[in-house]
Amino acid sequence: MGDYKTTWPGAAFPRRSFLKGTAAGAAALTAAGSGVFSGRAQASDWSGETLRFMIINPHAGSIKPLSEGFTELTGATVEGVKVPYDQITAQSTLDVMSGTNDIDVFQYWYVDKEALVRDGVLADITDRIAAEEADIDPADFLGALYDTYTLVEGRRYGLPYDGDTHVLFYNKEILDRNGLQPPATWDEYNAVAKAVTDAEAANGVYGALLMCKQFPIILCSTYANRLGGYGGDFLDANGAPALTSDAAIGAARTMLEAGPSAVPTPLETEFGNSIPVFLSGGAAMIEFWTDLGTWAQDANQSQIVDKWGVVPMPVAGSNTVNRPAMNAGWSFGVSSGSHNPEMAWEFVRMSSSKDFHVRVLTDNTTGVDPTRRSAMPAYRDFAPLQADAVEQAIDDAFPWPTKPESPKLMQSLTDELGSMMAGDKTVEQAMGDAQASWEDILG
Repeated sequence: MGDYKTTWPGAAFPRRSFLKGTAAGAAALTAAGSGVFSGRAQASDWSGETLRFMIINPHAGSIKPLSEGFTELTGATVEGVKVPYDQITAQSTLDVMSGTNDIDVFQYWYVDKEALVRDGVLADITDRIAAEEADIDPADFLGALYDTYTLVEGRRYGLPYDGDTHVLFYNKEILDRNGLQPPATWDEYNAVAKAVTDAEAANGVYGALLMCKQFPIILCSTYANRLGGYGGDFLDANGAPALTSDAAIGAARTMLEAGPSAVPTPLETEFGNSIPVFLSGGAAMIEFWTDLGTWAQDANQSQIVDKWGVVPMPVAGSNTVNRPAMNAGWSFGVSSGSHNPEMAWEFVRMSSSKDFHVRVLTDNTTGVDPTRRSAMPAYRDFAPLQADAVEQAIDDAFPWPTKPESPKLMQSLTDELGSMMAGDKTVEQAMGDAQASWEDILG
């Protein structure tokens, strides 16, 4: 999902130089030096023009390659504007609805796409995509990413940039010295976490990192991992809330039961402060975005090189099929208020192109995970220990709700899960209240 080294100022690990030390990185660097886009005719010359794009803080490391790539392609000057991931939808909406129109291209979370379209923030780029479909090659996108990230009522509003889901990372040394195996079920996960914490908490080592900070993209990801494990969904087949189903209740209970064995305290644990703990050997397991493996194997920032492994998300109950969730997931779209929609479209197209995707995918400072099947050979060279698990996870991932009301829905669920984790509500109370809230929001 992101480059925590550029995002979290307290991190103690130095940044890795661009694409250092991998075959895929060397190839991409060679391509960058000779012109990544040299095989494609330059569509427009935007010399003297300035393009401004908004991007989440965890993708701050993407600003340099995006800016350099677009300048190389068009001659334009590029400015990237970083914002916190929990504020990007609000800031994008404000830029357009206030009439400021300072930004040409917005990065957006797929869960919020229909709200952004409803509010007139994103421009319809369906016809632009259709005109260049052969070059864009929508069939090359992994799994359900293309439609899930870009489609609203038959029209397209962006192109995928970062294919996000979670896999389960574990510390081999910690499990080995406690005679434990990586879990295949969520019950096994809780048992492994408890065993490690009981044995090693006195030495500052815990069974798991449980991200429950009360941001939807954090806390609901932790919940969605377990919901998928039980074979459940947020909504039923008719689009109605399903938060009191057996799967939904089981997922919440399993998450609550993991809390006592996690690094203190889950309600304060999130993207940035969990990574240094895992990379320093302070936790046996973490469910996390797939780029964590590239950091874990980087000796410049990790104390667990060759001491970690990765497995698919556990299953639970009667479900036996690994079913990861689309946790996060980012695209770029053209602002409806862009001063130069043609130039903005050119940027969106470049950011999602096959060549450029390899360029940012094989750089562990960008925060980009796979979106394209054609990029997987380069990714396997770059991240061989995790590539197969990552491709399977993204191929099989199920989406969160993408209704116009989704921001309100996910915030409501976050509030209820937070109350549950704090001990203020039982599982049944929290999920019952979330169900009632969703029914009220959806009418």
